[in-house]
Amino acid sequence: MKRKILTTIVLLLSFGAAFAYFAGIDGKWSAMLKGPDGNEFPISYTFKTGGTTLTGTVISSIGTFDISDGVVKGDSLWFTANINTMKIKNKGRYYADGDSISLRVGTRSTHTTLKRATDK
Repeated sequence: MKRKILTTIVLLLSFGAAFAYFAGIDGKWSAMLKGPDGNEFPISYTFKTGGTTLTGTVISSIGTFDISDGVVKGDSLWFTANINTMKIKNKGRYYADGDSISLRVGTRSTHTTLKRATDK
């Protein structure tokens, strides 16, 4: 009986620690994204986590768009950016020690590194 209780407590603490670790992505992030033509443009994301759910917005020079189907699992994340009629899949990894997110965007897997935005 004690073993079951101890096992349950350890599992709950592990899940709690994982969620606390991943809560680190909440907030604003920015990067430069290279388009298919080779030109770079600024892009920013605002992320909000709740359990394993990821929501937020994407802001680029063409407007502000919602994030849907967002999931966080361990240090991995994936979501869809709904840009006008396009649904662009994004997949990434959060690096807490570097406070950065490595992100693959779209079917061409364009890579960018998001850094936490600082408000000045």
